[in-house]
Amino acid sequence: MVDYPRKEQYTLEDLMEIVRILRHPGGCPWDIEQTHASVRRNLLEEAYEAAEAIDEDSVPHMQEELGDVLLQVFFHASIEEDAGRFTLDDVADGICRKLIYRHPHVFGEVAVHSTGEVLSNWEKLKQREKGQSSLADTVDAVPKSFPALWRAEKMQRKATNGGYPTEKLLPTEAPANPQEAIGDQLFAAVLKAREAGVDPEMALHDACNRFAARVRQEETAQ
Repeated sequence: MVDYPRKEQYTLEDLMEIVRILRHPGGCPWDIEQTHASVRRNLLEEAYEAAEAIDEDSVPHMQEELGDVLLQVFFHASIEEDAGRFTLDDVADGICRKLIYRHPHVFGEVAVHSTGEVLSNWEKLKQREKGQSSLADTVDAVPKSFPALWRAEKMQRKATNGGYPTEKLLPTEAPANPQEAIGDQLFAAVLKAREAGVDPEMALHDACNRFAARVRQEETAQ
């Protein structure tokens, strides 16, 4: 048994130490066995639960779920620290350097006059930082792990921002099979959502919510 001190207020240092205890001999057998791959889904689920707390505008729920996301960050960093590849401080160092580099209007001499200029500069700096020398590089860099609707939306936006004609976003050749046909239809729906200024993922979630409410209303009316 680990006799960890009881406190009125725990800190980030406490969380780091608790994760270290759990993941090492004398800690939790489950935590010790985990790898990046085995807890990958946990990271995604906790991020979605934090997003739901934000949607609810629930302060207590948000505090709890952000804590769960933070745990995932500490857990993955702990795995890497044991492997000798990087530490949590290295993670913090990387994001600090990125924020300073991508905000030259705050930490440098660049002058901006609108949030549009900020976003434009951010994208250019990101492309330079990632070594993206072509539009294809930029489009292909959109993570494949994104929800498909968000991935399509971001790929379309990066393409058009890079000068790719909107009319060429949709394929002209007939799809080879039903899966490709439906995929093209969904890709086209994302384009319509962008033109309407609508988040396609949120639009589909809203449709799902309305469907669930309709089913419940119909059952209640019987």
